[in-house]
Amino acid sequence: MLSTRSCSVTELSLADEFRLLPAQVRQARLEALTDDEAAGLLFDWDWWARPSQKVPGLINPRTPDGAWIIWLPLAGRGWGKTRVGAETVRFWIRQGFNRVNLIGATADDARDIMIEGESGILSVCPKSERPTYQPARRRLVWPNGATSLIFTADEPERLRGKQHAKLWGDELAAWRYPEAWDQASLGLRLGKCPQAVITTTPRPTKLVKELVADPNTILTRGSTYDNAANLAPTFIGKIVTKYEGTRLGRQELNAEILDDNPGALWNHAQIEAARIRVDACPVDLLRVVVAVDPAVTSKEDSDLTGIVVAARDHQNPPHFYVLDDLSLIAPPMTWAGAAVIAYLKHKADRLVAETNNGGDMVEALVRTVVIEGVPEGQNVSYSKVTATRGKQVRAEPISALYEQGRVHHVGTFAKLEDEMCDWDPATSTKSPDRMDALVWALTELSSDGEGMGLFIWMQQEAAAQKALEEKEAAGGSMLPGREHR
Repeated sequence: MLSTRSCSVTELSLADEFRLLPAQVRQARLEALTDDEAAGLLFDWDWWARPSQKVPGLINPRTPDGAWIIWLPLAGRGWGKTRVGAETVRFWIRQGFNRVNLIGATADDARDIMIEGESGILSVCPKSERPTYQPARRRLVWPNGATSLIFTADEPERLRGKQHAKLWGDELAAWRYPEAWDQASLGLRLGKCPQAVITTTPRPTKLVKELVADPNTILTRGSTYDNAANLAPTFIGKIVTKYEGTRLGRQELNAEILDDNPGALWNHAQIEAARIRVDACPVDLLRVVVAVDPAVTSKEDSDLTGIVVAARDHQNPPHFYVLDDLSLIAPPMTWAGAAVIAYLKHKADRLVAETNNGGDMVEALVRTVVIEGVPEGQNVSYSKVTATRGKQVRAEPISALYEQGRVHHVGTFAKLEDEMCDWDPATSTKSPDRMDALVWALTELSSDGEGMGLFIWMQQEAAAQKALEEKEAAGGSMLPGREHR
């Protein structure tokens, strides 16, 4: 890592310093401005940006221009990462660079956050500098003739062979396919000084750790609290209150790259070691299952409805593949539609759903949901499952499959993996809905036919536990050779 630029709650922008001046001084200086100068302040990033948010080399004389290749603002929610990325693109365009390209985590993210968002490119540029957005052609055309191509990390092949003078990649830690960065970095070769700004909330992924350690990276760290003066009270109330003081808050607010939770059943290194690329996933899968862990309500603060797609291959013992995580907060008809669409898209042979919440309603939704372009009465093979044992007991056999290296995530599922590696059965209170859906999917896949006989194992565990409880109730000692759980 070339250098680190840290920021603190005392870091001030020029606008912050201006606010601290006496009222009469502020008034006098404002009155001295022309109308054009006053209007220009609205789009003057040098005026609004805190020092750590400005392009390296412009504020740090020890870092000569061009001495870095990657600028990595690794910061908490609300720090201003999107604004930094958009303003860096704008700066490079003003410097005369062409092919200042963009990579979003998904097509929706590229459009809704990087381009059209409140802090996106169209918002931060004055009318004279604002590019024309051509969504059908996936590009921005700037008034000076420069062009920015728009890519998404969920389509890494589109980056193959493309060249870039400069790049803005957003939320790298959430990119489903890390190979998108491999393709992007190979194309970072136009001009004398190819560079990339990568704005992201940290996660302990292999790619993030590699970039942090890269000698060509300038790392900027920042927390949510650095920008508290500019955040809406509702954001502070909702996000900060939700995460403050929690382990996940250290990641989401303070931008720490967390070590694994020692009490969790999974760890990031374990998942990373077995992860495979899309082109390495077997084509002739034996079974594909969509699992649903339904939520009771669909309010903004409700639990998610967990929806996970997983598959099993023909090996003996079998290996398993996590294909998709489609979990969401939505009304019943919406999540039922998402589950059925996933069933059809992945050509699944079974849709399983936990019925502790909703009972037979879940099956009725799956059977009757209307999906545009899909014939009514579409046949879905459905099974219901009922949670009669605790989450830990259900999850432990699946955790064992991961320990054996027999579960492969096809790409990255950032939110699912964070939930798996953060959930501590002894201390966690929040419902791990994505993880629950994963456990149901892999339990279904590993319960039948040849292989490890997981279903039989769980039956034996249940029988042993019942026998233990009966013996203790009768005043006897614990069963020999078994730990008391």
